[in-house]
Amino acid sequence: MCGRFAFYSPSEATAALFGAASSTEVVARYNIAPTQYIAAVRRDEQDAPELAMLRWGLVPSWAKDPSIGNRMINARAETVAEKPSFRSAYKKRRCLILADGFYEWRKQGDAKTPYFISLADESSFAFASLWEHWHSKESDESLQSTAIITTAANEFMAQLHQRMPVVMRAEQAERWLGGDMKLLSEVIDNPPAFRAWPIDRRVNNARNENAALIDPAGEMIS
Repeated sequence: MCGRFAFYSPSEATAALFGAASSTEVVARYNIAPTQYIAAVRRDEQDAPELAMLRWGLVPSWAKDPSIGNRMINARAETVAEKPSFRSAYKKRRCLILADGFYEWRKQGDAKTPYFISLADESSFAFASLWEHWHSKESDESLQSTAIITTAANEFMAQLHQRMPVVMRAEQAERWLGGDMKLLSEVIDNPPAFRAWPIDRRVNNARNENAALIDPAGEMIS
């Protein structure tokens, strides 16, 4: 799964890299957790790319209670096109969640060591994602939410976890947002090169939030 990540690059420049013009400056974050609002590029009502802030944890349009989103932070690539919670968004409401790296916990004996994972070339990237609009007729409450698509770990990521997020590069943004049905399998079959290093366990607490969280606390793996 993907349950924590970081995005600290200048948001306006990164959004532009993925095709979206934006004057919204997103605060640098080093410990983004589920239920928080995160920066994503999607298509607006005029079908133009835009930068939007979406709540992490997808709430299907048919849900009676938005709390269902608390446990729907990821969508499995293997079933995203068929599962009722995600299939409509997969066809019509895709987005790209901007990121610089993500976290996984490697089990070593009885302990779990957190690792920060980024691209080997140190560039910003995006998670292949979906978004949904939920509206309550009873309370008139509205919510726009998102989920990150995950797949089976490749050889590198298998050192840390059995699943990994599907990572998109800027040159794939137009095809993804446009609804290309072949792209997901292409990206899964050709993942980018990663690098990772152990970090301090302070990242375990989502209330801890500063750049020092990604400082290496041990040897890098690549």
